[in-house]
Amino acid sequence: MDSFFVDLHIHIGRDWNGKPVKITGSKTLTLSNIFEEATNRKGLDMVGVIDAQAPAVQEEMMDLIERGQAEELKEGGIRYQNTVLLLGSEIEVYDAACSGPIHVLCYFPTVNRMQEFTAWLSQKMKNVNLSSQRFYGTARELQQYVKEHEGIFIPAHVFTPFKSLYGKGVKETLREVLDPDKIDAIELGLSADTDMADQIGELEPYTYVTNSDAHSLGKLAREYQRMALKALNFQELRMALHNQQGRKVLTNYGMSPAMGKYHQTVCAKCLSPAKVNASQCDACGSKKIVKGVKDRIEELKSSTQQKERPPYIYQVPLSSLPGVGTRTYEKLIDAFGTEMAVIHEAAREELTAVIPDQVAERIMAMRKGTLTIQAGGGGRYGRIQ
Repeated sequence: MDSFFVDLHIHIGRDWNGKPVKITGSKTLTLSNIFEEATNRKGLDMVGVIDAQAPAVQEEMMDLIERGQAEELKEGGIRYQNTVLLLGSEIEVYDAACSGPIHVLCYFPTVNRMQEFTAWLSQKMKNVNLSSQRFYGTARELQQYVKEHEGIFIPAHVFTPFKSLYGKGVKETLREVLDPDKIDAIELGLSADTDMADQIGELEPYTYVTNSDAHSLGKLAREYQRMALKALNFQELRMALHNQQGRKVLTNYGMSPAMGKYHQTVCAKCLSPAKVNASQCDACGSKKIVKGVKDRIEELKSSTQQKERPPYIYQVPLSSLPGVGTRTYEKLIDAFGTEMAVIHEAAREELTAVIPDQVAERIMAMRKGTLTIQAGGGGRYGRIQ
């Protein structure tokens, strides 16, 4: 069994015709650029592109395969150099059972399966060419389709205040909206970690995944996981999500929840901290209060039992570390090859041969998960002190 770095939530900003897919995504966030960034700079072994339902993305994928630059694997996934790409789609569901919209991730093993999904979605969605579009059907109906067509179903960033399972979708339990037996894993999102999620008893059966939700190339691998797999492909991933035959998540790497931009309850207008049930902001009087993930989980808390989970190591993207500007970042990549090599493998003595001692110490602290964080909230990320 080998270990691999995996990030399963990456958007497409523009297709190969230059047209937007994820409107808020960077123009440089194209399929080809994702392959190059993941393989040659980030050092990711497996990535999930979650806008693959767009026909133009599928066309570019098929073009790469036909020209011999990529290979579709028998066990599912697309290999490009040292990285395997999984075809996924982020869908917005807001059916009669939902208290608010939720986002879910649907993955399929082959281009053909994803093309079939696109054809099906086109009858239940206004524009399959764009990311995260509203699905006009029920969440359970979507789950059923995914399961009948060899797919993987993961609720996305489940605690964020907007468009998530616990943030908006349900009042108390995921059973209000979803079939619990048709969930393959739970994506935590940037404002929660394992310990926070484990306070909700109904999540005990599920593997937690930590993904970047990248809207630009630099954000790839801001959260990711190390997995034990025998090979890089779709079927191995499925086994890991269900802890089968030694395949599993070994470590979750992600930002401290305090770094998440929705961690604490704040006033949406002035961003001052606010009480969870306050009618208005004490600082400015605004009535727009954004309930933070920390307080929402406290409302839902139902368990004090801690299941044995993989360690959750607090990290930030290498380029976000104080002292790692553009020149320093390039020095590190030139010296060690990829971000994963810098963060996980380079010895302190090797680092100090390239960068100042103080910056090397910060990288070592990040490796250990001991960075000091100032909390974020209300749409503003936390900061490293």
